Amino acid sequence: MDSDRHTRTRRKFLQAAVVVGALSAARVLFSSDGGAPETGPRPSAPTRPTQPPATSAGPPLPAEYAGPASAPGPFRLRPMAGETSRSGPGASPPHPDVAFRLSTDRREIFLTFDDGPHPAHTPEILRILRRHDTRATFFVIGENALEFPDLLRALADDGHAVANHTWTHPQLTTLPPGLVRSELGRTSDLIEDVLGAAPDLARAPYGDWDETSLSICNALGMSPVGWAVDSQDWTVPGAETIAYTVLDKMHPGAIVLSHDGGGERSQTVEALDWYLPRLLDDGYRPIRIEP
Repeated sequence: MDSDRHTRTRRKFLQAAVVVGALSAARVLFSSDGGAPETGPRPSAPTRPTQPPATSAGPPLPAEYAGPASAPGPFRLRPMAGETSRSGPGASPPHPDVAFRLSTDRREIFLTFDDGPHPAHTPEILRILRRHDTRATFFVIGENALEFPDLLRALADDGHAVANHTWTHPQLTTLPPGLVRSELGRTSDLIEDVLGAAPDLARAPYGDWDETSLSICNALGMSPVGWAVDSQDWTVPGAETIAYTVLDKMHPGAIVLSHDGGGERSQTVEALDWYLPRLLDDGYRPIRIEP
């Protein structure tokens, strides 16, 4: 990606962004054209659990998932900080240059899916999104995208954003700069080879960024993205718990974290099939993230 492309991208973003004060960081205005939801059959409501069901890890992914410098510039996103970037003990504090939620005057939300594409779960999620004419952002693992390039094309053909989630899902803050660049750069190159355009967005595994990885992300022409609502689907707590976690925490501008790969994700699929039409009924409009 050459410097002219970086300059054009930054200029386009800066012309569109509106910065508002919010504590220690700012929020960025994003807009996108999303279709109106279609009316279709709705799954019956699950019984709301009084406590999360016992965790069931499910079968492991197949062996095919075991898979392999530029000067920093200004980060293009100026999001509002405040949400946790990593989940669980030892979580990193939110970084002011990472988008956790996006400023909007409308009830727009941003569904995101990590760790795919997966040959079973990604098509199921695509069918649900297509049924309700909604758009999402998929942060793909490079080694999975290499195995299933047709799924990358399917994501793009349906109007979803395809973004970078590294090549092998390492914790970037533990790697030397050369390996960070390789993890992000190799995935961007693959996406560009398959889709004809490099990704504009990246998410660090575990949401764990530092100044080095953020500088490399920016030098590769990508904006860093976190999340405001963690569906907790990675804990495999049951579809009901996932669905109510999303519904209870939803708010305008929220970036929602879910997964279409990285494990057995049938609970994620079932939960999405139930909570998405209810979000639409409540006036929310899921759209893709657009830098």
